[in-house]
Amino acid sequence: MPGKVKDSGKKAAQQLNGTQKLPRQLYETELYRLQGELVKMQEWVRAEGARIVAIFEGRDAAGKGGAIKRVTEFLNPRVARIVALPAPTERERTEWYFQRYIDHLPAAGEIALFDRSWYNRAGVEHVMGFCTKEEYSWFLHQCPIFERLLVEDGILLRKYWFSVSDEEQQRRFRSRLDDPLRRWKLSPMDLESITHWEDYSRAKDEMFVHTDIPEAPWHVVESEDKRHARINMIAHLLSTIPYHQVREPSLKLPPRPPARGYVRPARDMQAYVPDHAAELMAGDGKNRADKG
Repeated sequence: MPGKVKDSGKKAAQQLNGTQKLPRQLYETELYRLQGELVKMQEWVRAEGARIVAIFEGRDAAGKGGAIKRVTEFLNPRVARIVALPAPTERERTEWYFQRYIDHLPAAGEIALFDRSWYNRAGVEHVMGFCTKEEYSWFLHQCPIFERLLVEDGILLRKYWFSVSDEEQQRRFRSRLDDPLRRWKLSPMDLESITHWEDYSRAKDEMFVHTDIPEAPWHVVESEDKRHARINMIAHLLSTIPYHQVREPSLKLPPRPPARGYVRPARDMQAYVPDHAAELMAGDGKNRADKG
């Protein structure tokens, strides 16, 4: 059935590498509490003019997008922006590698969440041969320098690596193939990554050697269970930001003024969308009557 994991996959998902799946009610209760704290953090960012950059990296289907979605669910999109850049243009390929990412760094009072980032060069570009060995070496040299400059300038930089086993990744790929609503998440590059599992592992290890620096350390998120991963990642992010409750301005709804003779135009003078919901309700009522 589309959108559902096969029975065997469901059983496997209940216990993943010894990690018991977080019960839904417990997960949703804690997630809602943490999302309330994220809203408080957002208001602190606005009030203090802080700048936060959170980088989400990891294996394909490791749960990065789902975590970002839960982080931003109740945040103001004018404050918290998701940065998910496409492949570079021909012009961008001639620029300094970090240049196109700089345009998306936050200004005062903003949060930027990078759904993949400049670390593409250390991962997919290196493994799949989209950059030269010299470009790869320059990246490993320049990246720590670049990130130290960001931190020295006051940006709060947090880097998360979502880790998932090859078995669980395979299960998630298979579930996406069977789900027409999520099949778009799979690309030929994702499927090709299966045959380069160890190459990506070596690339990640080498990346950590060069870029896991005191000023901007990596934080690994175990993502065999997505609920665990989301809760752990959000809780950690909040624990590293020195936010506090910001006094909110007192708001009060004003009384509505009395009518002053305005007459609404006739409905037939404007184009309304068809009432699809009413048709659904009518059809549902007919079905119920037929069953009765």
